[in-house]
Amino acid sequence: MNAEEPAGSAAPADDAAHLLVVDDDRRIRALLSRFLTDQGYRITTAGTAAEAMACLKSLTFDLIVLDVMMPGENGFDFATRLRQDASDLGHVPILMLTARTETDDRVRGFETGVDDYLGKPYEPRELALRIASILRRAQPKTAPGPVTQVRFSDFCFDLDRGELRQRDEVVRLTDREREMLRLLAEHAGETVPREALAGSGAAGNERTVDVQVNRLRRKIERDPANPLHLQTARGAGYRLLVDR
Repeated sequence: MNAEEPAGSAAPADDAAHLLVVDDDRRIRALLSRFLTDQGYRITTAGTAAEAMACLKSLTFDLIVLDVMMPGENGFDFATRLRQDASDLGHVPILMLTARTETDDRVRGFETGVDDYLGKPYEPRELALRIASILRRAQPKTAPGPVTQVRFSDFCFDLDRGELRQRDEVVRLTDREREMLRLLAEHAGETVPREALAGSGAAGNERTVDVQVNRLRRKIERDPANPLHLQTARGAGYRLLVDR
């Protein structure tokens, strides 16, 4: 096991989130370590479940990026063992990053209690978005502070409460619409990949994203066929344009 800080990368802040990357492929560990360090995270790597457990017992981590196919204990069994641990180890968020992308494998992964499941090969920006989303959800609740909101035309979306208003009227959103709008609002003006908008659940399906976006457009656009705010980034995803 080792902490990795790639040469040429700026050292992450001392209070940056600490990620444990577990993969038996040394090249993949190095690539992930370099990329995630560039994203501002502190990184420690392990090549087996046994090494990962030794790391977890000696250091504190904010998230585990876990492969499935490893010598010895595989990722599914390791995640199951962690979730059954009565100590704080059982609560460390897990992102499963693996070439095992069949539906049965995804379902099995979520059944072990992982927080998200991403197949290889993956788009680095999507990996960064999913990690940021998991870390944000894992943050302890603090005393109420300034409400984070985005505004577009006569709509206002409250990211903390997940509430969309048109002037003084609350606009009803489904859970999936709320999740998608929050992700788009958090990255306002940027393209959010369709894979990320598909959601992390086993039922997440990229093919349903277009349908869900069209439903959301009917609630926030004056002319859904010619959207001003929820725009398509052809071949890439969608982006939300908000008022500055």
